Amino acid sequence: MELFRTMAISGSALTAERLRLDVIANNLANVNTTRTAEGGPYRRQEVVFAPRGEQVQWMYPGIESDPPFRGRGVRVVGIQGDPSAFKRVYDPGHPDADATGYVSMPNVNVVTEMVDLMAATRAYEANVAAIGAAKAMATSALDIGR
Repeated sequence: MELFRTMAISGSALTAERLRLDVIANNLANVNTTRTAEGGPYRRQEVVFAPRGEQVQWMYPGIESDPPFRGRGVRVVGIQGDPSAFKRVYDPGHPDADATGYVSMPNVNVVTEMVDLMAATRAYEANVAAIGAAKAMATSALDIGR
């Protein structure tokens, strides 16, 4: 039934976008973290998405899916560090300042994170709306059958 595929596709996007929101919140929380367990300042994290590529089996035996569908939905491939350079700020009184008085600050840009946050929120809302529309269509189809 196509309705369940629609909900599965949107459900995979909801899961992925929720993780993206968590990573963005973590980036914002660490905007001033100059010392981490790995050493050095916090490095901005990014979520990497990819289409779901596995073969999905039709859920009803004896009924063939024509053609078989691939790549429906999204999955998180991983979370990677942003390779951009750290910001250097002159603050000789900071405990993490080097011999010249400069402190390496995280490569987190608050404006970029807020734009990413708004985009992730809109994507999440769009997928909630898609699930709501699929539910409304299913309800209408059931009402026709009465």
